[in-house]
Amino acid sequence: MVKKKIVALSTYLSELAVQGIQEKKGEDIVRLDLRNIHTSVADYFIICSATSGTQVKAIADSVEKEVYKATQADPRHKEGFESADWIILDYFDVVVHIFKTEKRHFYGIEELWGDAESTNFQSA
Repeated sequence: MVKKKIVALSTYLSELAVQGIQEKKGEDIVRLDLRNIHTSVADYFIICSATSGTQVKAIADSVEKEVYKATQADPRHKEGFESADWIILDYFDVVVHIFKTEKRHFYGIEELWGDAESTNFQSA
């Protein structure tokens, strides 16, 4: 008998988002696990950097494609495509933040959620 590992949907979605980011060479990929923070708005924040607005958009498109291909889910809300300095894809329990590098440092989301357990991922 084979035991199947049960993974929470939000964890699976976060992994799909990371794959989409890696596909387009996103940099400094971090997953913040917010599940043990009672005031959090999501289970996970996925954060990455890109060197240009074009790359920010390409990463966002790649994340949407990876998540949709595996789950048929579209983001509940998305924002930032006009300026492409910071795009947010909101999948309810997983929120993906794709920043141009200088904007990421300016907003400092990782510092705001310093109590979260963080996991770093390599760029592909």
